[in-house]
Amino acid sequence: MNTIAPIEASAAEEIRAYMAEQEKKSLLRFLTCGSVDDGKSTLIGRLLYDTKLIFEDQLAALQNDSRKHGTNGEDIDFALLVDGLEAEREQGITIDVAYRFFSTPKRKFIVADTPGHEQYTRNMATGASTADLAIVLVDARQGILRQTRRHSFIASLLGIRNIVLAVNKIDLVDYSQAIFDKIVADYQEFASSLGFLSIQPIPLSARFGDNVISASVNMPWYKGPALLEHLETVPLADADQDRPFRFPVQYVNRPNLDFRGFSGTIASGTVAPGDEVVVAKSGKASRVKRVVTLDGDLDRAVEGQAVTLVLEDEVEVSRGNMLVAPGARPEVADQFAAHLVWFSEHALIPGRSYILRTETDQATATITDLKYRIDINTFGQEAAKSLDLNEVGVVNISAQEPIAFDPYKSNRSTGSFILIDRITNATVGAGMIDFGLRRASNVHWQALDVSKESRANQKNQKPAVLWFTGLSGSGKSTIANLVEKRLSSLGKHTYILDGDNVRHGLNRDLGFTEEDRVENIRRVGEVAKLMADAGLIVLVSFISPFRSERRMVRELLADGEFLEVFVDTPFEECARRDPKGLYAKALRGEIKNFTGVDSPYEPPESPELHLRTVGRTTEELASEVEKLLTDHGIIFNYDQSSWSI
Repeated sequence: MNTIAPIEASAAEEIRAYMAEQEKKSLLRFLTCGSVDDGKSTLIGRLLYDTKLIFEDQLAALQNDSRKHGTNGEDIDFALLVDGLEAEREQGITIDVAYRFFSTPKRKFIVADTPGHEQYTRNMATGASTADLAIVLVDARQGILRQTRRHSFIASLLGIRNIVLAVNKIDLVDYSQAIFDKIVADYQEFASSLGFLSIQPIPLSARFGDNVISASVNMPWYKGPALLEHLETVPLADADQDRPFRFPVQYVNRPNLDFRGFSGTIASGTVAPGDEVVVAKSGKASRVKRVVTLDGDLDRAVEGQAVTLVLEDEVEVSRGNMLVAPGARPEVADQFAAHLVWFSEHALIPGRSYILRTETDQATATITDLKYRIDINTFGQEAAKSLDLNEVGVVNISAQEPIAFDPYKSNRSTGSFILIDRITNATVGAGMIDFGLRRASNVHWQALDVSKESRANQKNQKPAVLWFTGLSGSGKSTIANLVEKRLSSLGKHTYILDGDNVRHGLNRDLGFTEEDRVENIRRVGEVAKLMADAGLIVLVSFISPFRSERRMVRELLADGEFLEVFVDTPFEECARRDPKGLYAKALRGEIKNFTGVDSPYEPPESPELHLRTVGRTTEELASEVEKLLTDHGIIFNYDQSSWSI
């Protein structure tokens, strides 16, 4: 008699029943945040331990790790359960975001343990971006700290509306109700303007489990819920199926000639075969023919589902675009206002170019205006020229291409973005779009009948921007001046933009701070582009100390039009020459922000021409520039004594 088959069938049935039960449970995504050493990792470890969700081998490993890295003597250090990096264990801090899934009979949970150290605020923002609730931990001995305020403010910005104020380490202040009440009052006072729907204060000891999953006998004065009880019962905002349909296209699925679908995850709303949809950027309309998944076609798909949509018509939709409801289309603009959290140790500077990336789209973008910085302590607005690490501000952004978006308050998925440094590829900021700027839709390119090519042909030359960069006193202006004289003698139409001359007019309002230097080059780059459009050969002589700004100008121009000339003269030689006496003043401290002394110069990494000037005459160096122009087809050398087009 075969008894194995009935047992296997029974086990399979139990598994199906269990999976069906799990699917019916609601899912709460939450994060722990707060200042350093407030006990965030310990709290999560205690939750998992007390709910008996740690396997025996995990517990044995945790006990071994506690003896090696723990800070609780002979007791288990629950923080080690989620602090997985060796550096985290050695330093006793959280660096990266650690995600854990667990489930109770009432609800499923995904928890993000985020770092409290200011240096890793960007990781806290990452964890908060998908969370429904935030547990803000406060050390009962320390009270409300600056990082408590910062994390609460970022949670509010990122759309979190439910807060648990977990006053931890209450055992270290003798379970004092007075201290707890004081911390709660302080928190509610500053958080009253952040728009939270609920703030649930809970006094607890993560180390010993007081009020974590059940009421503590050490605090009979506390009548509220234990932490787990609150997490299991806090109301969740259901996916709003009445919100407009948004489907960011992540991939064009074309496995063969007979199938063309658009794959992605529904950001909001619902979709079904027969529904009319519109391509956000082009406005082209079609209808949904099929909603395809790996398990077969669906009659309807909702927010959060990953599907492939097949349309009835052959409309052009590429990655970065969006399929949307025709009656409620998103904004499409290349300029918008946004709240921005800055992550980089290098300050945000208006005018500098970054890569802006949304959920599926990407464009080069510039911060055109820093409207104000937000004071984390008072939430007041402060005038500022830059944003430093972990600061929050309101900015205007201009992208090179229009993007489709909703205001972040309406849709977290389609209203968020990150900024990426163009040189290092590091994520330097995270933003929440507030609204599109009206000028983005009111200002259009005017079609002109006379083209750049026509203007250049009229002058019988090829336009170009010859960009001389180097330290003050390196010889940039002298070389550029001689090259222009030679070009002029050949009948070429030229113009020199010199750093000192421009600062007497166009840029007379700018100083020499890093912010002003960036704006200085941005303006000059735009002028050089206009002159190249006029068909001129433009010689630009600027220190232009930062690679990012020189790259920004290069990208303004057509391929081959920007030629970078690095006039490489050592600092010591420039200081010896000191034609204007500036080095002497800078070295005495009489001039601030002087390039090479107390402001950096970033030499070009791959210029079109590298001029090493020491021991060479100006004529020799100018001849090298002429050869560069010849090699790039700007001028032609038919013999050694004649330069002509």
